[in-house]
Amino acid sequence: MAAMAGTAEGAAGRRAQKEAEGPAKPEPAGLSAQAGLLVASFLQHLEARRNASPATVQAYASDLQAFGRHLEGRGKDLGDPADLARRDVQSWVASLFHAGQAKSSTARRLAALRTFFRWLKKTGRVEDLSCIELPNPKQDQRSPKALNVEEAFQLLDGGAQAELPRARGTTEEQASALHARDLALAELLYGSGLRISEALGLDDGAVDPGLGFVRVMGKGAKERIAPLSDSSREALEDWKAQRRVLAPAGEPALFVGARGRRLDRREARRILEELCRAAGLSRTVSPHVLRHSFATHLLAAGADLRAVQELLGHRKLSTTQRYTQVSLDQVVQAYDKAHPYAGLPGRRQEGQGADAKGTAPSAGDPGSRGSGGEH
Repeated sequence: MAAMAGTAEGAAGRRAQKEAEGPAKPEPAGLSAQAGLLVASFLQHLEARRNASPATVQAYASDLQAFGRHLEGRGKDLGDPADLARRDVQSWVASLFHAGQAKSSTARRLAALRTFFRWLKKTGRVEDLSCIELPNPKQDQRSPKALNVEEAFQLLDGGAQAELPRARGTTEEQASALHARDLALAELLYGSGLRISEALGLDDGAVDPGLGFVRVMGKGAKERIAPLSDSSREALEDWKAQRRVLAPAGEPALFVGARGRRLDRREARRILEELCRAAGLSRTVSPHVLRHSFATHLLAAGADLRAVQELLGHRKLSTTQRYTQVSLDQVVQAYDKAHPYAGLPGRRQEGQGADAKGTAPSAGDPGSRGSGGEH
């Protein structure tokens, strides 16, 4: 037991140390001076003209740097885009495939490249877009991962009751504040279905749990209202009451790390992983899995698809419809387990009567941790 406690304490200490280090610094671009200036100008356009979030800008930068490095291996330069041909892009896509890149990631990188080249054409740097006229890889149909209702409750209720190990050098007051922060973040992600970037982008002064909702800035700088569950309100109130222990005066962020700066994505993921372990969950989950679970549980409980679309902040209904397949699978499984006709090749076999009937198990009611309804 002492060895286990020591291991837990060491993990907590490493976590506090990583929080104190702050966000990871980006790697050097590795591009030619001309290509670097061109990419920097494009990224500035994304920020100034398209209101792109920092995470989106970073993703574009990473994709263009990867393409630029591939071109250098072919003796070409991203800084001279007029000299590029379709075979250069095809070669890059092929290299991503052989490197085991997911089809969805390859499609995203191609989308970034198309946006970049459209900007090049608009600014007169290239004359045509033939080099990027490639189809996206055919995507595998995958249902989003999600916790079931029991797992979600185990994570949030079990995490609240668990005694997390205190990092070395952390006072009891600071440890209590960190625990309150972790629970508030998890409750907000599951109870309101926020993207992690939306939750971490919240400012303390703009969040009043008593109102029963929060205003979040979603993709494309589109604001929406996200309702708070009862447990989310309680967790946020608890965290806001203790936030001063970690956050220095003048820090606007709602969620802060050990040194009082705005929490980053990497640490948010680590927080959930430790909360899963503390709650005794059989697997760890990412922040986005809680958002998936929010949507899946609402639809399983009968929420309207368009209402869920609004709650998630999806621009297209087709994006939300991915979750209907998950809910349909649950319905089919319930039928297979309970209905007397399930699995029979034809009409009901003789001898099967009322005793064979069953009632489909409830999909769970997220309203018990929700805001009193699907809206």
